[in-house]
Amino acid sequence: MSPHPKDFTDDLIDVISKSKKISKQIHLPLQSGSNRILQLMNRKYTREYYINLVNKIKEKCTNVNFSTDIIVGFPGETEEDFIDTLNLVNEVKFDQIFMYIYSKRSGTKAAIMEDFTEYEEKVSRLIRIKKDFERLTSEVNDKMIDKEYSILVEGKSKTSDEYYTGRTNTNKIVIFKSNDRDIGKIKKVKITNNNLWYVTGEIV
Repeated sequence: MSPHPKDFTDDLIDVISKSKKISKQIHLPLQSGSNRILQLMNRKYTREYYINLVNKIKEKCTNVNFSTDIIVGFPGETEEDFIDTLNLVNEVKFDQIFMYIYSKRSGTKAAIMEDFTEYEEKVSRLIRIKKDFERLTSEVNDKMIDKEYSILVEGKSKTSDEYYTGRTNTNKIVIFKSNDRDIGKIKKVKITNNNLWYVTGEIV
């Protein structure tokens, strides 16, 4: 699900923690880790509120992970503002990030704000977040190796008829040898390799 952080209630956390039918990946849009930029965006929460919410969810829901949205280069964003975002990314360790460079939308308040940051600098900031995210993702995947997970078998891999694709209950993509009879079933898979954007394994 993709809730606004300010609307993510304790009741909702309880439902997610107790249900076996709800995926344990939560999309929690951040946009920026800077309180100043969040205020300019009219986001109605602070970085401290966001971090506390993430920690509260982690305490209640075992094996949960988070995806998010991040915008770099919002009008007026300084290097210090960007570092706040980068630090928060490293603290939360998101499993997936949809990252974008700010683009002007006519009719919005942001469209008439002064923006002194060169486009090349905005691209550089996006690349820096991407590099940190890839490093963190690889570290998370490494910790999965030799562990067993219940995987929903979705179908054949796009690159080989011998391999099939499935997902953990946290939406991590896993590739392994299987057959058409397993499609739609949940199989126990031991993770063997880290391929950054997915992991590979074998049915046990």
